[in-house]
Amino acid sequence: MAHARISAYLPPDIDPTKAALAFGRRALPKLNEQLQSPELLTQQRALMALCDLAHDPEKVYQAVEIGFLDNLKTLLGHADSIVRQKTTEALHLIAMHSVGRQGLIQNGVISALPGLLDDPVDICRKNTHQILKMMAKLPEGAAGVLQAGLIPPLVLKVKTELDEILELILDTLSNCLRMEASEALATGAVGVLKEKLTHPSAAIRSKAAWVLLDISSHAEGKIAVCEEEVIPVLVSLLKDTDPEVQATATGALMFAMVTPQGRSSAMGAEAIPPLLELVAEETSQARLNAIKALTLLAELPEGRAVLLDHRDTLRRCLQDPREAVRAAAQTAIRVIEWKP
Repeated sequence: MAHARISAYLPPDIDPTKAALAFGRRALPKLNEQLQSPELLTQQRALMALCDLAHDPEKVYQAVEIGFLDNLKTLLGHADSIVRQKTTEALHLIAMHSVGRQGLIQNGVISALPGLLDDPVDICRKNTHQILKMMAKLPEGAAGVLQAGLIPPLVLKVKTELDEILELILDTLSNCLRMEASEALATGAVGVLKEKLTHPSAAIRSKAAWVLLDISSHAEGKIAVCEEEVIPVLVSLLKDTDPEVQATATGALMFAMVTPQGRSSAMGAEAIPPLLELVAEETSQARLNAIKALTLLAELPEGRAVLLDHRDTLRRCLQDPREAVRAAAQTAIRVIEWKP
């Protein structure tokens, strides 16, 4: 089935070759002046030229040094959609370079982005979320997203955004919620993400499970995942046709099962059979997490009783080439065979 893609095409009259560019080191200062021009077409052409130059790390370094970012921050709120599109595109290209990301953090660009989340132009929103995704990869960038109060609106956008943008939002949330999840939990993130676990797109199912894994790394997140009855949905994803979805769902399930309530919920959802299937598959991406999840279930008397008959499946893992898998299997067998 064909899906519409967000277009970045511009009107034919916005030609960067018509921008009055100087040569050498004068090119960027001249463009910086043109960004402040009262003439709309001059601004548009200057932004087009900047987007071409921003692929070069040296040009990005120069742009940050001469103060481009302050002008770009101002243009984020421009009334013209083409100016906003090319400004967000330029910032995304700058954010792809280490020196650019540091410049965006130091110049407070993240706090200037919230207004773009509701931009009526799809490509402007997509560019904005590409910037946030790149920034959130850095601990200080993720902290900047949290400090800018962007988590609640991002959680709400998970409900309504286009799939192409939704993937970017989930990536940003994953990096941010690893640090702090309280705002997301207060905004109902677990319930919102639960709905995306059954999305037609495997990429979105996988990314939603990954964000739930990050939420479950916090004590309050584990509680919320149990209360929202997410565990049965995660168990159903253990049989997903996509290996990446299986792996992330197994990881999220494992984190949620650290609590007694999580283990009871997983037992009720009959998690042991699909987990054993993943353990039996030597090439499964989820094998390690599946073994750890079974180890947690073996701590329950009813879980141990079932797993006593499946020790051979775990013993085969002792031949796995990965040391982590062999160690996890040894621990699982020890817990299963433990006698009070």
